[in-house]
Amino acid sequence: MNMIASIRNALVPVHKAGYPFIAAFFVGAVILGLLWEPLFWVGMVLTLWCAYFFRDPERVTPLADHLAVSPADGRVSLVGHVVPPAELELGTEPMLRISIFMNVFDCHVNRAPMRGRIARVAYREGDFHNAELDKASEVNERNSFVIEGPQGEFGVVQIAGLIARRIISWRATGDRLEAGERFGLIRFGSRLDVYLPDGARPRVAEGQTAIAGETVIAEFGTGLETYSARRD
Repeated sequence: MNMIASIRNALVPVHKAGYPFIAAFFVGAVILGLLWEPLFWVGMVLTLWCAYFFRDPERVTPLADHLAVSPADGRVSLVGHVVPPAELELGTEPMLRISIFMNVFDCHVNRAPMRGRIARVAYREGDFHNAELDKASEVNERNSFVIEGPQGEFGVVQIAGLIARRIISWRATGDRLEAGERFGLIRFGSRLDVYLPDGARPRVAEGQTAIAGETVIAEFGTGLETYSARRD
């Protein structure tokens, strides 16, 4: 029984959005194997990578209204004050933007930075440049959420990358999110931008690795507050 429990703990759940891709990779591996046996094993390695890409592990999120957590796994590519995209309708004054770049080996399930109610959702067609480039925030395909939280309105933007061709979200205007709760994913390399209101102080640096739902990327206020946590 202990061995079975250990195996279960070692296995990371796969998000259901990945099932069709994993099946397609496996079928491709079988077809390649019929042509030449060594190609089957190459295809199986790619199938395992596909399953790994769509992994959806549990996370333990600190729950406190003065904390903002990372919406994605990946590398912090930008921390600075930038005017938010017009479709967010957050004004023309610069806001603290923290960008998380996800490569093809990062977990791509996206999570809410703070709790709140989704006030607006805006999808914008665009190009597919490298999501790590700063211009990707303006020219790439993206899906944006404006969330009314305890610190005011903030924006979360899913940005498609060079390889990504599909942004997925399963939340709509009026929905409520808890900090660290899943709201979408992007397939095969992308970026998440978070635009935070006045009073936010960054708690990450460019080049740092962030973990979705766990890494605190910013905080509000000056006092020390206690907080609980939720596993999800």
